[in-house]
Amino acid sequence: MRALFPVLLASSLLMPLNAALPVPRKAGEFVINMTNGSELLLSSFKGKVVMVEFLFTRCPHCQDSTRIMNKLYAELGPKGFQPVGIAIDTMDHMLVPDFIKTFNVKYPVGHAQRENALKYLGFNPMERWVVPQIMVIDRQGNIRMQTPAAGDPNMQTEAGMRAEIEKLLNERSGPAKPAAATPPVKKKAG
Repeated sequence: MRALFPVLLASSLLMPLNAALPVPRKAGEFVINMTNGSELLLSSFKGKVVMVEFLFTRCPHCQDSTRIMNKLYAELGPKGFQPVGIAIDTMDHMLVPDFIKTFNVKYPVGHAQRENALKYLGFNPMERWVVPQIMVIDRQGNIRMQTPAAGDPNMQTEAGMRAEIEKLLNERSGPAKPAAATPPVKKKAG
């Protein structure tokens, strides 16, 4: 076993820390804790184009992204666009109400534990990551775009966000669906 340890250590150092999860992929369930004590399931927005922003309430880049998402929601919400904010900073449950009020946020903003968010994003806890982290989910519940751990400046602009949202809003049909399971055969009574 001692001889195996250096080999395992060396191979783990060669693995990239920023290995992103594949896109597109099915969006797993994520629980968002709301300020009123309720829980909101990310899956409750299936059928809409959802832009999720994992944020720090005091981050200027996150605040700018929130302003843009608020504007796009006013314009594209009636067409099926749904933004969601998830605060992951320390003491987030105390900071979210003021964040919503200060930025006049018109869409759901809740909070979650940072560790759960990093796991959902597929980030190694040892890697460097920045906020905001943006994820876009299509109407069928597939993650179609996710910023890398180091961020994506394009997804912090109105033009970049709009392009991703409109592309999915304009899709007539989503990715191929898995084949339906064969219905069970009913036995004849007798």
